[in-house]
Amino acid sequence: MTHERITASTISGTLSTPPVRNEAIKDYRPGSPERSSLEAELKRQQGEIKQAPMVIGGQTVESGNTFEVRSPHNTSLQLAEVHGAGPEHVDRAIRAALDAAHDWAALPWQDRVAVFLRAADLVAGTWRDRINASTILGQSKSIYQSEIDAIVEMADFWRFNAHFVERIYAEQPMSAPGMWNYLDYRPLEGFVLALTPFNFTCIGANLSSAPAMMGNVVVWKPSEKQAFSAQYTMELLLEAGLPPGVINLVHGDGAMVSDVAMRHSEFAGLHFTGSTTVFRSIWRKAGENLDNLRSYPRLVGETGGKDFVLAHPSAGVDALVVGLGRGAFEYQGQKCSAPSRAYIPRSLWPQVSEGLKDLAESIPQGDVADMSNFMGAVIDETAFNRHKEAVEAAVASGSEVLTGAKFDPSEGWFVAPTVLVTENPQSDTMVRELFGPVLTVYVYDDDSWDKTLDVIDDTSPYALTGAVFSNDRSAVHQATNRLRNAAGNFYINDKPTGAVVGQQPFGGSRASGTNDKAGSIYNLLRWTTPRTIKETFSPPTDWRYPHLG
Repeated sequence: MTHERITASTISGTLSTPPVRNEAIKDYRPGSPERSSLEAELKRQQGEIKQAPMVIGGQTVESGNTFEVRSPHNTSLQLAEVHGAGPEHVDRAIRAALDAAHDWAALPWQDRVAVFLRAADLVAGTWRDRINASTILGQSKSIYQSEIDAIVEMADFWRFNAHFVERIYAEQPMSAPGMWNYLDYRPLEGFVLALTPFNFTCIGANLSSAPAMMGNVVVWKPSEKQAFSAQYTMELLLEAGLPPGVINLVHGDGAMVSDVAMRHSEFAGLHFTGSTTVFRSIWRKAGENLDNLRSYPRLVGETGGKDFVLAHPSAGVDALVVGLGRGAFEYQGQKCSAPSRAYIPRSLWPQVSEGLKDLAESIPQGDVADMSNFMGAVIDETAFNRHKEAVEAAVASGSEVLTGAKFDPSEGWFVAPTVLVTENPQSDTMVRELFGPVLTVYVYDDDSWDKTLDVIDDTSPYALTGAVFSNDRSAVHQATNRLRNAAGNFYINDKPTGAVVGQQPFGGSRASGTNDKAGSIYNLLRWTTPRTIKETFSPPTDWRYPHLG
């Protein structure tokens, strides 16, 4: 930080953050001012190749070792040239973070959260088009999906987290007569590593900033496939007044970054969203490095899911079809909460199959810079091939294609919304996370409702999201209780996606992660290590207790 060393607050009084609210979603109707403004920004970003250096200690750093970011739905369109980190850049980012640690931790909490409250207003205001356009182009999100992610949820994370910080600091222990007890909420001793995924711009913002709000310093490594919008996010934070070194942005290989960071004695915590395989390898790495670390690190991770929708014979067909269609196909199924397995009673299947087929085949898919499209492309060639191979293998194994199973890589990585029907509830696409627009349906006999609950609970190692559709309250009660450990976020008569900050804290357990509930006070608590202080006003002066006589 550039000002003189901070030692104490100069403001007296108990401060409160502004009243917290969820950011409103703009609808971008044809002819609306917000649509015209965004279209102009999309055109601007498509007309240039953005230079994306690292940001270390508040300074841009170019490595010369660059990689390209291209649009998934238009692979001929290069969006950015990104400077990847080497080990020396990760070391430099760690040093910059540790150099900033004292002053950032000493800064009064209200000054820290003010940076992010300002960032929330910027992303909802003058930066809205830039962040939206970079997410649409770089991650192939439709305007609605980008708006709820990159704008609304990002602003919500920053505003609600500021509110949670205030609540945490206000929580103090009781004091008996003659003493004063209080908690000093310290940041972790060292730095936090944030490793963030491609699919949500707001996750990159939240995983790097939530620890920082609690006084921590951060090294942030976003997915290479989200580097374009991550660069804009970092620029926004700097404009909001983020001091140098508090969050340091490095691009490139995640395994290398985590190797260097987690070997450092001051590695204090990991904030992660990504695959289960990677998180487990990182957990092992943390254990292997324990003897080198000053503290036991906090490992916070959300790792995906094999999310389900269960329909009871009493379910409303229209709501069920929309829940399945929106849940499975919005953002090409590339949400860790997206349902990819469904259990439908035989009595409803004729109506549901007809409605689901009609819905999937009516979805407009293409270049999402054209706001008439509902779906874009999957993120890259690896994902495209994974989906194609999985669907082809499923069909070869006996699954029926209700709709979709079409793949077109000619201009971008397009996978059509696909519905498979299987007679085997343990088939590959019912069990394995694919992370794409592929929904597999198992049709169960109506009198097998009870058995189906067990099948759902035992099928997948994940436990992130799930939903039940039913107009029978006893069935809702039964499913809610029997599937208590099968999902960290459970929905009744709604799709299992779209958690809202402050309303549905998000996270799951089992193979889905540590369930630390992003968008809640529980996540913020992981980034502090409290110190208990007891002050005695009149300490004893005689060592003897009354029972000694």
